[in-house]
Amino acid sequence: MLSMKTFFMVKPDGVERQLTGKIINILESEGYQINKLKKMIIDEEKAKLHYEEHKEKPFFSDLIQFITSGPVVVMELEGNDVITKIRELMGATNPSEAEPGTIRAQFGTEIEKNVVHGSDSIESAERELEIFFG
Repeated sequence: MLSMKTFFMVKPDGVERQLTGKIINILESEGYQINKLKKMIIDEEKAKLHYEEHKEKPFFSDLIQFITSGPVVVMELEGNDVITKIRELMGATNPSEAEPGTIRAQFGTEIEKNVVHGSDSIESAERELEIFFG
């Protein structure tokens, strides 16, 4: 299996609740390599780029407001089939629908505050890694 890279983020609710270390522990215990990591506050311009595919949706401004509301921790992760496997590890977007043991089932509180984000495709991973790590 080919090693791949993906973008992963602990969102403002996860950072605020001091879950970053626990989440990193989960990622590393699953065998993923953290190549790059930084804590930052996302400005509105970067947030709009990140959520570009949602710009026509009614919840777009709420997404922007939330993701810029506090610090996030962004990472470049590497591993075998990392995009698919990280999405499985995160669990469903709505924490109440996430499989037991997934990050969102353990730590998410609501659909808007679901603690983490991970790229959903190779194209998204490349685009998001470029936005956050240049």
